[in-house]
Amino acid sequence: MPGMRELVKKLRKYEIQIRKAINTQMQGDFYSVFKGTGLEFEDIRLYQYGDDIRAIDWRATAKYNHTFVKKYKETKEQSVYLLIDISASQEIGAPGHQKIDIGKEICGVLALVALRESSQVGLITFSDQKEKYVKAAKGNKHAYEIIAALYEHRPRSPRTNLNKALIYALNAIKRRSVIILLSDFIDEGYYKNLKAMANKHDLIVIHISDRRETNIPKLGIIPVRDKENGVSKWINSSSRYFRQNLRKTYVENADTLKHFCRKHQVNYLSIDTSEDYVPKLIRMFRVRNKSIKRV
Repeated sequence: MPGMRELVKKLRKYEIQIRKAINTQMQGDFYSVFKGTGLEFEDIRLYQYGDDIRAIDWRATAKYNHTFVKKYKETKEQSVYLLIDISASQEIGAPGHQKIDIGKEICGVLALVALRESSQVGLITFSDQKEKYVKAAKGNKHAYEIIAALYEHRPRSPRTNLNKALIYALNAIKRRSVIILLSDFIDEGYYKNLKAMANKHDLIVIHISDRRETNIPKLGIIPVRDKENGVSKWINSSSRYFRQNLRKTYVENADTLKHFCRKHQVNYLSIDTSEDYVPKLIRMFRVRNKSIKRV
C-alpha cells in the first residue's frame, strides 16, 4: 500500500503522545484504559463511598434492600473491538480531513494503544452491511493488518444501517469486550440494539461530525446530492427556515445520543473534523482511569 510507512509513522506519533500524556498526568497511577468496567464477574459486595455507579448491581440492591456493586476480576487477555462506519455519509469535510479520514486515524491510533497494552484488537467496518471483519489478535504484525484493512478496503455499499451493524457485532463478539463505535450517527432505529451493546459490553461512542453539515454557504437555490442514495434535490440554501431546521436536526440528533450515553453509562466523545482529537482522547482515558480505580 503506497504511503503505508508514512501513515504508520504518523499514527505511532499520536499513540506515543497519548501514552506519554496519560502516564505523566496520572503520575504513574495508571490503569489500562481498555480494562475496567468489568471483564469477568466474580462476586458482589456492599457499596462504598466513591464506588463507580456503573458497578451497581440493581437486581441485588432491590432484592436485599441494600446497595451492592459488582466485583470483577481481570482476565489475562482483554479484547478491544473497533467498529467504524465507512458509508458514503462519512465523505464530508476538507480533503484529507473528511469524517472518514478522522475516523480511520482514530481507529489506527486506538488499535496501536490497545495492542501496546497487550490487548487483543479486532475490527469491524460497516455500511448497511458488514464490510470487513478482522478477528481480534495481538502483536505488531496484527497492527499492520488492522491499519491495512482500514485503508485498503473499499466499501461495497454507500448506505448506512447502524442497526444491522450492531446486530452483526452482538452476534459476532461473544465475550465481553471493550467496543469502540465510531460514526456520525446519522441514522434511525438503532437505539434498542445500542442499549443491548451497552449492556453486554464496555461501550465507547465516538461521534464524528463536520461543520459543513450545518454551516452551508448562502448560495440561493442549489442542487444537493445525497451520497448514500445518489438522489439530487434542489434546496434554498439561503432560506432561514431551511438553515434553522438543518441545524436543529443535527443538534437534536447529538443531544439524543448524548442523553442515551449518560443514561446507560456509556463513554461519549464528540469530535469535529477540524479539531485536534488527541487531547480529547486523553481526557476520555482520564475519565476511564478514574472510574476503574473506584470499581
